[in-house]
Amino acid sequence: MDDAIVVVNAGSSSVKLAVFVTEAGGLTQIGRGQVEGIGTAHPELKLHAANHPAFARKLAPAEAVDHSAALGAFIAAAREHFPKVKVVAVGHRVVHGGPRFAEPVLVDVDVMQVLENYVPLAPLHEPHNLAAMRAAASALPGIPQVACFDTAFHRRHPRVADCFALPRRYHDEGVRRYGFHGLSYEYIASTLPQVAPRVAGGRVVVAHLGSGASMCALKAGQSVDSTMGFTALDGLPMGTRTGQIDPGVVLYLLAAGESLQTIESLFYKKSGLLGLSGISNDMRDLLESRDEAAAFAVEYFVYAVVKQLGALAASLGGLDALVFTAGIGERSAPIRARVCRASAWLGIDLDEEANEKGGPYISAPASPVSAYVIPTNEELMIARHTLRLLAKTGHARPPSISPIEVQSS
Repeated sequence: MDDAIVVVNAGSSSVKLAVFVTEAGGLTQIGRGQVEGIGTAHPELKLHAANHPAFARKLAPAEAVDHSAALGAFIAAAREHFPKVKVVAVGHRVVHGGPRFAEPVLVDVDVMQVLENYVPLAPLHEPHNLAAMRAAASALPGIPQVACFDTAFHRRHPRVADCFALPRRYHDEGVRRYGFHGLSYEYIASTLPQVAPRVAGGRVVVAHLGSGASMCALKAGQSVDSTMGFTALDGLPMGTRTGQIDPGVVLYLLAAGESLQTIESLFYKKSGLLGLSGISNDMRDLLESRDEAAAFAVEYFVYAVVKQLGALAASLGGLDALVFTAGIGERSAPIRARVCRASAWLGIDLDEEANEKGGPYISAPASPVSAYVIPTNEELMIARHTLRLLAKTGHARPPSISPIEVQSS
């Protein structure tokens, strides 16, 4: 029976899971799944595994009334449909590690209490990350859990890149620019030596463009600056989030009588591509639409990406490569093309045909600055961190538990 690590990425109404087996110190993904519609009248469970037909079924509302029930439903379905492996650990994506957590940690009561304090810093994500930890403890009692933080990869930034122009005591209390999507950027940095060895040790900007969007400046594989700041609202406009905004807007809205709850909902859930277009938060819908507002939302998004690319190139002192990743970055050739064409002044010469094919190399052979499309894999990064931490803390072979069943490779 193979040892397995389950990786959990929890959202407000869904839980995504990936299953990796450990083989000779390495990791192989053998299954993935998700439960959608948690807490709704029509939840659904989906499973995919190597060499096995995809499986999906509607759940009764009671089977996914909360994250704990949803995780239990996934485990029950996996036991029924796939060969057996033994879960030895659960790794979690946690969006905000605050000032305390600069690397992955084993989850315990103290860690949970600290993370509860960070909920206001990531209200769309942190509560669900915590709910998933409690759910895993209930569904898989006694199994070690590891929290992996989206902020950790950026913690080695120079102070000048992290500090707001506020009195120093605020920085010391944790009011600083953290940066996010760190697990994605860390994965891209780890794969650059294989995919793009010529630029891996140089100055690279990675554009993680999806429903949540940000950009990161890498120098020799290390994060030196990023577009997101104190929270995951900053920087680029996103599916429903504002991106960069003058803090005076917040003061104005408060003075106008808007409540904090209303402003929070506005900035997190009603802005970005959805707010600009009034149509959709999905870039695919906007690119297909002939509505003028949809076209403007796309133009605004591209403008923001190009503007931030210039700023990050300045922070690096030049640019050797641009990498597109995440949903929009990996799948939208039109957005990549518009960004590259508008950034030609930086030295990016786009190969239109290569871009349409999805890369990985999408710039012309003689382009002074290279451009790539590299799929991200945050789940694998979490599994790697979980495996390393288990070995480091002496949990390399935790006690066995009831098996979860997944398709073996």
